[in-house]
Amino acid sequence: MKKVSKVLTLAVLLTSSLFASVSDDNVIKFEKKRIAQNPNVEIEKISINMKKELPLDGWFGYILDVEAKVDNKTINAKDIVFSDGRYISLDLLDAKNGKSLKDLVTPDLSAKYYDKSKLIAGNDKSKDKIVVFSDPLCPFCMDYIPDIIKHVNKNKDSIALYYYHFPLLRLHPASGPLSKLMELGKEKGIKDIELKVYETNWDDYFTVKETDVKKIVSGFNKVFKTSFTQEDVSSIDLIDSMEKDMEMGEEVMVQGTPTIFINGEKDTQKTKYKDLGKNK
Repeated sequence: MKKVSKVLTLAVLLTSSLFASVSDDNVIKFEKKRIAQNPNVEIEKISINMKKELPLDGWFGYILDVEAKVDNKTINAKDIVFSDGRYISLDLLDAKNGKSLKDLVTPDLSAKYYDKSKLIAGNDKSKDKIVVFSDPLCPFCMDYIPDIIKHVNKNKDSIALYYYHFPLLRLHPASGPLSKLMELGKEKGIKDIELKVYETNWDDYFTVKETDVKKIVSGFNKVFKTSFTQEDVSSIDLIDSMEKDMEMGEEVMVQGTPTIFINGEKDTQKTKYKDLGKNK
C-alpha cells in the first residue's frame, strides 16, 4: 500500500470535544476515541511525538503522530492537543490577541536540517543557525526573504542560513516549477540565485496561477540567460528533491510560508533573526 506523507489538521475530519480525568496515556486514548468517531478513518498507530510546557499554569501541548488509513491510503499525520492533566482541549486561545497557542507547540529542528547543501548564506560552522521554508511567489516571502538574506550576508561569519522549498501549489501553482528552476540554476552555479529570484518581478513573465510550465521556464530563461527546458524541470531527481524538502517541512508542521526557525525553535514573530550577528 502506498504511503502518503502529509501533515493534516485532523480537526477538519473530526468534531471537537472536551474530556475530563486524563493523563499522558489517556491523551492517546482520547485521540483514538475522537478519530474513531469518523467511520472513514481507520487508526493504525498513535503516539506522543512531543510534550511542551505552555506559559499557562499546569497546561501542556502535545504533538501526536497519527498513522491512519483514509480511503485505503495510509496517511502519516500530526495533531496537536492540550491538557492540564485533568482536561483535554483541541485548542487554546489567548484572550488578549485571539491567537492560538498551537504556534507554541512546534517540534524543534534536529541537526539534519543543517544540511550544508541547503546553505544559501553565511557560515555553516556558525553557532547561530536559521532555517527557512519558503515559496518564491508568496507575497510576504517576496518581501521577507531578501531582507533575511541581506542580514545574514552582512553577518556572514556568525550566522548560517538554510533554505528549504515549500511551494504552496494550491495558491501559487507556478511556484512549483519556479522552485525547481531555482535548484537547476543553483546547480549551474548562478550566484545568489535565491536572492535574485525573490527580487525579480515575475508578473512581467507569468502570473502566480500559471500552469503552463513552458511559459514559466521561458520567463526564467529570459531573466537568467539560461536555456532550461520543460524536460529539465520534469527530471525525477529534481522532483525527488522537491518532495524531500516538502517532507522536511511537514515533519516540523510547516503549513504556511515563510516559516522560520532560529537555532532550532520556530519564530512565530519572524523578527528574531535581527538580533543575530556581530556587525549590526
